[in-house]
Amino acid sequence: MPEPYILVLYYSRHGNTRQLAKLIARGVEAAGMTARIRTVPAVSTVCESTEAAIPDSGELYCSLEDLRDCAGLALGSPTRFGNMAAPMKYFLDGTAALWLNGALCDKPAAVFTSTSSLHGGQESTLLSMMLPLLHHGMVILGLPYREAALNSTQSGGTPYGASHWAGQDGKRPITAEEQALCLALGKRLVQFARR
Repeated sequence: MPEPYILVLYYSRHGNTRQLAKLIARGVEAAGMTARIRTVPAVSTVCESTEAAIPDSGELYCSLEDLRDCAGLALGSPTRFGNMAAPMKYFLDGTAALWLNGALCDKPAAVFTSTSSLHGGQESTLLSMMLPLLHHGMVILGLPYREAALNSTQSGGTPYGASHWAGQDGKRPITAEEQALCLALGKRLVQFARR
């Protein structure tokens, strides 16, 4: 049987959500489980446009097998008008075969996001990412208030999942509190995946 892993699946246009994914993966590995980081291709308005099977740089594209075989999932997307980005929604819309056979039922899942404005819909984006996971029968994990950083953050971080306020230019660094919450989320996924 293959070694269990937490799938850290994200889409990132400018790199901030990717940074969060790497921090969550660090939390997963600090808790003693393998993190498999994957991304999804961009969606084009040109119907004939396709992406190469392997991206030019960064993580590999996620396969349905990566998702099916994971012990737990961390799902991340930038905020787009208070919702997940279209490439992540497009990928999730293609997971009906996994839904039909209950492949993800009872596996733990958590969500994370990055946004350019402080009140730009972090929480609604996190909630929008939870919906398809609930339909898959996954067990949604948030961040409990026992995480000290959740009580002291001045930027990202919610009980619904990890988040980052990147600023209008996308260059605000990830704060110590945002980092701590990403690491905690990764560790929490491992704790529940082992159960």
